[in-house]
Amino acid sequence: MTIKFNIVQRGRPGFPEAPKKYYPSVVATGRKTTRQLAERISEFSTVSSTDMMALIEAFLKTIPQELAAGNVVELGDFGTFWLKNNAEGMEDPDDVNATQIINLLPRFNPGKEFKKVLKIADFQKGDTILPEEEPPA
Repeated sequence: MTIKFNIVQRGRPGFPEAPKKYYPSVVATGRKTTRQLAERISEFSTVSSTDMMALIEAFLKTIPQELAAGNVVELGDFGTFWLKNNAEGMEDPDDVNATQIINLLPRFNPGKEFKKVLKIADFQKGDTILPEEEPPA
């Protein structure tokens, strides 16, 4: 498996006077839909692509529901999902309540097999040098 990357020029956050440097930046080379994944999985399993599609849809619906119920979702060697929150701090612990939670963010920690695949990935340098990336909105 080969992961492509471009070269991106970036400054140091908080230090606008610091010289900019060039960094490799991984580039997505495509997208895979749920249907495409279901068809690929059905090629090496006994489950039809239609049944696989139903299973994947149910699985993807269940994970956010379990996270919203306060559970950590463990997917074996694939990895673990959990929720993290950003919140406003208070001086007094008695003043802390749910209204200070600004947003919930899903987090993922890859498991052994996931990490193993990433460790053996190859990289291919692209031809593009991009100006400094804008921070995500």
